[in-house]
Amino acid sequence: MKVTFFINYLNHHQAPVADEMYRLLGDNFRYVATYSRKNEDLKGGSNYSERPYCLFAAEDVNATEEAHRLNRESDVCVYGAGNLDWERERAKTGKLSFEISERWFKRGFINILSPRLIKWWWLYQTKLRKNPFYTLCASGYTASDRARLFTFRNRCYKWGYFTALPVSELPVNKNNIIQIMWCARLISWKHPEQPLQLAEKLKNDGYNFHINIVGDGEMHLQLENLISTYKIDDYVTLHGNLPNEKVLDLMRNNDIFLFTSDRSEGWGAVVNEAMSSECCVVANEAIGATPYLIKEQETGLTYNGSVESLYSQVKYLLDHQEDCKRIGENSRRYIQQIWSPESAAHSLLTLISDISSGNDTSIKEGPCSKA
Repeated sequence: MKVTFFINYLNHHQAPVADEMYRLLGDNFRYVATYSRKNEDLKGGSNYSERPYCLFAAEDVNATEEAHRLNRESDVCVYGAGNLDWERERAKTGKLSFEISERWFKRGFINILSPRLIKWWWLYQTKLRKNPFYTLCASGYTASDRARLFTFRNRCYKWGYFTALPVSELPVNKNNIIQIMWCARLISWKHPEQPLQLAEKLKNDGYNFHINIVGDGEMHLQLENLISTYKIDDYVTLHGNLPNEKVLDLMRNNDIFLFTSDRSEGWGAVVNEAMSSECCVVANEAIGATPYLIKEQETGLTYNGSVESLYSQVKYLLDHQEDCKRIGENSRRYIQQIWSPESAAHSLLTLISDISSGNDTSIKEGPCSKA
C-alpha cells in the first residue's frame, strides 16, 4: 500500500508522524512538501529537508511531475490545508483520501464569508462529496464546524499535531516555589496579559510561585508595563524567544503550564509538549486541542477564558499540589500511550484498513477515533 502526504511544509510539528509512517511503510510512504521552504515555516525546529521520504514539489520541475504521479497513483493520500488543487486532481481517481483540517469558524460564523472557505466548500460539493474523502480533525471543533456547513457528515475522525516525545529523564523541582510557564508569541489572541493578571492576584493572596514567560512579539512593551504596574517583578521572568530545545528544558522544570489562547488557536502543539513534560496544563476550553487532550481533573484543567476562571483553577492547583503532580503524571502517560506520533501513525493505518474493508473505525479513543 502506497501512502502519500501532501502538506505545505515539513517542520517539527509534522516530522514525528512522518518519521513513524516511513518506519512502518518504508519506501511506500512519501511526504510531498507543496510550498517552497522558508525559515519561518520551520517554527523554531530543525531543517528536515534530508528526510529520504520527503519530496519538495514546489522547488523542482521533476519533483513536481513526480508529485503529480504520486497523487494519481497512491492508494491513499492525505492533504493538509491549502492544497485544494492537489485534492481536485485526486478526486478524479476515486481513491481513498483524507483532509487534515483545523476548525473553519475561528472568528465565529463570520468566517462563512471567507473566500478560502467558499472555494473549499464548492470543491467539496462538486468534487469531493461523492468520492471517498474523509476528514482528520486537527481540532475538537472541526467536526461540528463541518456539520454546520453540511459537509463530511459521519466522515470525521480525530487527529491533531503530534510532537516528539522527550527522551531524557524529567528533573525534579526540589524548591518550594511552584513554577508556572507560558509560551507563545506575544500577540493579542494568545493573551499573554492573562499570566500577569493571574500573578497579581496570586501575589495579593500570598502564594509562593514564579511565572516564566517565553516568547516575543508586538505586546512585549505592554507586558513590561504591566509587570511594573502590578509590581510583580519578583514573580515573573520574561525570557524572550528561546530555541525549541531550551524551551523544552525549561518546560521540564515547571509544574503548571498556562494555555491562554482564544478560539483562534487551531490546535496548539505546545500543549502536547507541556503534557509530555509532565506539566499540569490549564487550558482555555476554546482552544482546538483542549477537547481532545484535556480530561478535566485527569489530564489537565480547563477554564472559560476569563482571568477569574483561570485564577480559580490555578489557585486550586496551588492549594492541592498532590493533585497538580498527579494530573501532570497522568498527562504525560496520556500523550505517550494515546497521542504520540507512533500511536497516530498506527491508528491511521488501522483507519485506512477499516474504511477499505467497508467498516467504520475500530479505534475507540485518540487519533482516528470518531470525531
